[in-house]
Amino acid sequence: MEVEAHNRAMLRLVQAVQELSLARTLERVMEIVRTVARELTGADGATFVLKDGDKCFYADEDAIEPLWKGMRFPLTACISGWAMLNRDNAVIPDIYQDPRIPADAYRPTFVKSLAMVPIRSSAPIGAIGNYWARHHHPDPQQVALLQALADTTSVAMENIQVYAELERRVEERTRDLEEANRSLESFSYTVSHDLRAPLRAIDGFSSMLEPGPYKDRIQQAGQRMSSLIENLLDLARYARAEVQRRQVDLSALAAQIAGRLNAAIHIEKEMKDECDRELLSVALENLLSNACKYSSKQPEPRIEFSRLSRDSQTVYFVRDNGAGFDMQRAEKLFTPFQRLHTQSEFPGTGVGLATVHKIITRHGGSIWAESAVGQGTTFYFTLSTPPVLAWNSPVLSTPAPAPATAGSE
Repeated sequence: MEVEAHNRAMLRLVQAVQELSLARTLERVMEIVRTVARELTGADGATFVLKDGDKCFYADEDAIEPLWKGMRFPLTACISGWAMLNRDNAVIPDIYQDPRIPADAYRPTFVKSLAMVPIRSSAPIGAIGNYWARHHHPDPQQVALLQALADTTSVAMENIQVYAELERRVEERTRDLEEANRSLESFSYTVSHDLRAPLRAIDGFSSMLEPGPYKDRIQQAGQRMSSLIENLLDLARYARAEVQRRQVDLSALAAQIAGRLNAAIHIEKEMKDECDRELLSVALENLLSNACKYSSKQPEPRIEFSRLSRDSQTVYFVRDNGAGFDMQRAEKLFTPFQRLHTQSEFPGTGVGLATVHKIITRHGGSIWAESAVGQGTTFYFTLSTPPVLAWNSPVLSTPAPAPATAGSE
């Protein structure tokens, strides 16, 4: 019979461990522990005590009659405090025969015997008490079960602190993100309205000037400013765009872009992937138009959109045989307004690749480049989180299979 009772107690302890592992609040932990503590030992009452500075706080209880729930006592004046201060359990068959017991506090209660164990023996944060209405001497197995429950309780309480900290950080990040979105919206409004208005005035007044070099320069600067405003608005919009993934034929999408660019581009067939079609269209158009622009001075421009596989990761690439760039300056590639070529060499605003980077990272992917001056550039990108491998860095400096898109426009 004793073996059966012990087995039942062990099974209940295992169930309690599982319940405590799912607890996310201290209240839930106390609810589990106060019930299980009684069941494990057949006690008439159980208390859940927390260390509160130099006091013992009787936070919760489950008993046949009220005990001390909600009360605080000095650590040095109660048996739960003794268990915490001494980092040891206390087993007392007769409370009135033990000098550690404040008898006056117990006389109004049903308690005749008790067992008290600390919650976490190395640095106790509380205690669990069991009480009997009759004289009872808990055996070592019962005390061991109660201590095992207390040890599990300490882990559950520490987990609650971890989860609370994580939730706090998530809330902070959410507030920061909301604030950043509000700032982006304010920025977009300012760019869209406050900058366009004087630009329209400049364009209107410049049209009234007599034809000449000054009029041309003013109008060219106005057109460049207008393009810059549009690119800034696009960058802000794509930075917060929600990604709607679905199956997209990237080969067909690239062919449509090539048609709009009126460019001969070698496109691998049957390239399909899960992505946001509208966003990928913008990214591909930037990469392919870059390739066309930077290879435009070659006698025989070669532009390619294809893919390869490395370590089970699909990697797409856009390659050209154009101007290329010095890889020592590659860290500027995806930074807005950072250009690797002068305006007279290749016109642009310096926002295009920053937009591509935003779109790719919004998909959970990565983008990087390989290039050499006069030997073209290759831009590689993935559309999902790649495995952590040495070859997959933001900018890869090892030689590309074949050279190819330059610049950061």
